[in-house]
Amino acid sequence: MRLGTLYAKAALTSVGPRAHTLPDTQLHRSATVDRAHLAGYARVCGFTVGDTLPATYPHLLAFPLQVELMAGRSFPLPLPGLVHVANRITVHRPIDASEPLDVGVRAERFVPHPKGAQVDLVGDISAGGERVWDGRSTYLARGATAPADPTIPTAPASRPFPVRESADSRARVDGSATATWRVDAGTGRRYAGVSGDVNPIHLHPLTAKAFGFPRAIAHGMWTAAHALAALEGRLPDALTYEVEFGRPLLLPSIVELRTHAVDDGWDLDVTSRGKAHLAGTIRRSVG
Repeated sequence: MRLGTLYAKAALTSVGPRAHTLPDTQLHRSATVDRAHLAGYARVCGFTVGDTLPATYPHLLAFPLQVELMAGRSFPLPLPGLVHVANRITVHRPIDASEPLDVGVRAERFVPHPKGAQVDLVGDISAGGERVWDGRSTYLARGATAPADPTIPTAPASRPFPVRESADSRARVDGSATATWRVDAGTGRRYAGVSGDVNPIHLHPLTAKAFGFPRAIAHGMWTAAHALAALEGRLPDALTYEVEFGRPLLLPSIVELRTHAVDDGWDLDVTSRGKAHLAGTIRRSVG
């Protein structure tokens, strides 16, 4: 099922009774990489076109299953209005575009958040029976409720910074800009074209205003990918990339990418006027 159809289904099922717990459903699909699509993604996000998948690309293979899982009434939170607040990706080894892949997605950690309820959509990708990629997308539903469970913290203990609401996000890296980005008004539509994420908040000022934004906003995963692309050639083969999404990046905008090398990777953020649109870490992954 195409993502546009799934978003329409989600809109229809957003009203009415819903489940109170997460479904135990695990969705799976087999995937092969379309090289033309990979090249288009690379150009939109700033990566070099090649045979090895950028660390953020497999998220596109798992995302349709995320949406399928969240679009049904068995999911406790309505998809419209969910905010992607954090993402964690682990690449266990380089993935070649020629490899047949097995993709799985499940939901975990439906927990209270000071502003509502929070849930993780977890993806894993294998090649020939070997786990090659893991992803964890954290979503916030403002004003929603979740069952309290004192054994589950609101964010994974490994996350280097807590999940906060966007307005509270601050810059992570001190110092001058590594790069200045002029992010044009069509960025959301171009990324939607390669990702399939046609959420209307990203596509046009008028549709974004219907959801309370003054202009269209960039996809968080475009911002994460574009920041990663700036460090291409200086990254370990196996890595963990964690990001927190801050204030929305309105289109068009001029923003700054700042990076800081540490012993086993990088700290980075994307900011404007001292506030972070994204703050993250890249660390070498072992095992």
